[in-house]
Amino acid sequence: MIRPEELQSIPLFKCLTDQQRQRLAANVAELNVQAGEWIIREGETPSFFVLLAGALDLEKEYGGASKVRGQYQPGDFYGETPILLDAPTIASLRATEPSRLIRLDRNQFKELIDSSTECTNLVVQTMTKRLASMREYMRENNPLRVLVVGSPYSDECRDVRGFLALNRIPYEWVDGEREPDRIPGSNPAGLVGAFVVVDNVSFVGGPLTVRKLADALGISTKPNRPVYDVVVIGGGPAGLASAVYGASEGLNILLVERNATGGQAGTSSRIENYLGFPNGISGDELASRALKQASRFGSEIVMTRSVEAITQASTGYTVKLDGDLQINTRAIVLATGVRWRRLNASGLERLTGRGVLYGAARTEAPTVVGKKVFIVGGGNSAGQAAMFFSSYASSVTVLVRGSGLESSMSQYLIAQLGQRDNITVEAHTQVESVDGGGGLQSIRTSTQGEFRNRDADALFVMIGAHADTSWLPDELERDSNGFVCTGRDLSSFGPDRAPYSLETSLPGIFCAGDVRHDSIKRVSSAVGEGSMAIAFIHQFLAV
Repeated sequence: MIRPEELQSIPLFKCLTDQQRQRLAANVAELNVQAGEWIIREGETPSFFVLLAGALDLEKEYGGASKVRGQYQPGDFYGETPILLDAPTIASLRATEPSRLIRLDRNQFKELIDSSTECTNLVVQTMTKRLASMREYMRENNPLRVLVVGSPYSDECRDVRGFLALNRIPYEWVDGEREPDRIPGSNPAGLVGAFVVVDNVSFVGGPLTVRKLADALGISTKPNRPVYDVVVIGGGPAGLASAVYGASEGLNILLVERNATGGQAGTSSRIENYLGFPNGISGDELASRALKQASRFGSEIVMTRSVEAITQASTGYTVKLDGDLQINTRAIVLATGVRWRRLNASGLERLTGRGVLYGAARTEAPTVVGKKVFIVGGGNSAGQAAMFFSSYASSVTVLVRGSGLESSMSQYLIAQLGQRDNITVEAHTQVESVDGGGGLQSIRTSTQGEFRNRDADALFVMIGAHADTSWLPDELERDSNGFVCTGRDLSSFGPDRAPYSLETSLPGIFCAGDVRHDSIKRVSSAVGEGSMAIAFIHQFLAV
């Protein structure tokens, strides 16, 4: 329990009267933490902390890595800056030895500085010094950890940029064809594909892969254990939800992701109808927050690995990963998501990746500045892409095979599209062919029998998706389109019990998200199914 006389030795509280210190001691929270324990994490709702005993490290996430930015000793305080700026916590506090603190909420902190001019002056002086120190640190340290050099038409370069962006690792991209004078001297003879400089020191040579890049950045690419309670396959919203809820409830969780967390949702420029975000949130920001949440609860995340096979084992299942790695698990969550359906048009295969793209990652924004962009599709993903690219491109044309957007797109998006002068929606229109030399130059469309040749710099295709589940065991039941059947949709189930709602035909293997038969293709639904799968796994493991 906090005693008023303890506060008298703290510089911040010396200026208070005895009555004010007694009132403060009776109302503030007392925290006793062990070495290594977090007091507050970057991005959380701020509180005001005063250290009474022990020692703390201030850690700041910077360029995708966490760095110690300072140490706190008894009498030091933290949290005034985000509270006064009405912002989230800008850095994390962690105890380096057993420590004792007091915590004031926002209202208690404001009452403290309102009660004493001396307190206010001390807080403002400290805040000013900290802001100046942060500004100086930013000036001396380049936040860009990675330099990517390559052509916008290079598949390697696009994969690398997409991986970095979706994993929220700051980078700079140099188009080596347009700006050869900016290519560093460490470039091998001739620009082929792409190359990367990491942390201004390390060089990742060719053939360049995202796994090499992940290893250079310190991102985990191999499991640390041979056995897990649950293996989650896929890092989209459903998989991340399973990782968060599973780890928070004490299960040993391994999440395996082939590229970057977020799935198709991670490429959405803005999700505006997700509960709790009235101003919307980008898909990569939502995925980044979920990934941090899963990691903090203890989930192990392995990136750049594909699952090649699942076989039954005496204690559950064996999961085989590429690179001849395998692990055992008691239960599995399939959350692999889906892949974009291919467009049938002449010349498309030759120009895929060279102006023709499936999906619409935010990393493509620099490649469409001032250009003519066409988007094929009438769903929410197409609408979000159109809104995003309209801030960069000279024109964005949405091509819809049907009569309009009303039956396939949310009304709020339709209204937003109508408010942008450089966005046009063309109904009853489809792409017949594409053409170009080194990259896309034109497309040929048909609208109710009328053909048009039109200049085009970029074509983004978002016409639905298909399930890529051919790698799964033959015994696992799927529908005619490859989507995984679960629960009441199963035609048969081996054990002498009814299957759980999200359980597949193989007991202990559950399915969540878009890859599940008859699922609702929404982020909120995927998150709900991912968390529900963990609840059913608890029941399965308890039997």
